[in-house]
Amino acid sequence: MGPTACGKSKFAIYLRSHLPIELISVDSALIYRDMNIGTSKPSFSDLSNHPHHLLNIKDPSENYSVAEFQRDALKIIINIIKSGKIPCLVGGTMFYYKALLNGLSILPESNVNIRKYILQENYNKNCLHDKLKIIDPISAIRIHPNDIQRVLRALEVFFISGKTLTELTQNKSNVFPYNVLQFAMMPPNKKWLYNKIKIRLDHMLSSGFQKEVEKLYYRGDLNVELQSIRCIGYRQMWEYLEYKTSFQEMLYKIIHATKKLAKHQFTWLKKWKDIYILDNQDFNLSVKIILDILKKINYIL
Repeated sequence: MGPTACGKSKFAIYLRSHLPIELISVDSALIYRDMNIGTSKPSFSDLSNHPHHLLNIKDPSENYSVAEFQRDALKIIINIIKSGKIPCLVGGTMFYYKALLNGLSILPESNVNIRKYILQENYNKNCLHDKLKIIDPISAIRIHPNDIQRVLRALEVFFISGKTLTELTQNKSNVFPYNVLQFAMMPPNKKWLYNKIKIRLDHMLSSGFQKEVEKLYYRGDLNVELQSIRCIGYRQMWEYLEYKTSFQEMLYKIIHATKKLAKHQFTWLKKWKDIYILDNQDFNLSVKIILDILKKINYIL
């Protein structure tokens, strides 16, 4: 794990020369085909020599849920273990890790007719939230009245299942069945990371990022509301292509959004339990840390 732009993918590839690992991507942007430059996807050469599972599995027109990731990752992990190798998950989508390790709540699928009924019975957002206060006061405290989609979802869950969202989220499915060692590759400081983010953006632009997004833009079947186009960099470039921002504004927004993502990832990692910190400046030292830990737990290589 680790914040964006800190070298997780490069280190994971480097680690393959020291351990019998197979790599599984934990990145909600790398799943998309034809989105290579803006996602900092490993090069064709790297992927040829060091294959990653769960890369390039979706067209940008398709969505991919955390439940699908959990299902797919578990299947791949089982197969890797059967082959006698070590599954190594690498990426920065922290919610994917959380869902994989802790399981997901079993919730009913959305129902259009139920939603229409709820909306017909309640005339505005305040009415919706007031109804939620009665049905599920704990969710009502947690969900802001202006967050209509989440309020509506909480009501929908109750109308479909007869149980509150609070009740159902206490029951988890598919809790991770394996022992796991967790490592975070951390930068020396935030200033270093923010400078790296700027350098990476310059490299993306010089590598043809704008042309990559233009190809997606002119396909005609994609829009800014899709999961793929909401990815950092693509959304901002999309707005620039629609003449909604200037080139400089677009660059500023990409940097700002990437810094915000990094801050969010730092917040997750500060709260994460049982995690070993690796030095992204010294790959050899980080490998030694991992090998020493494996020896301590008597893991046979």
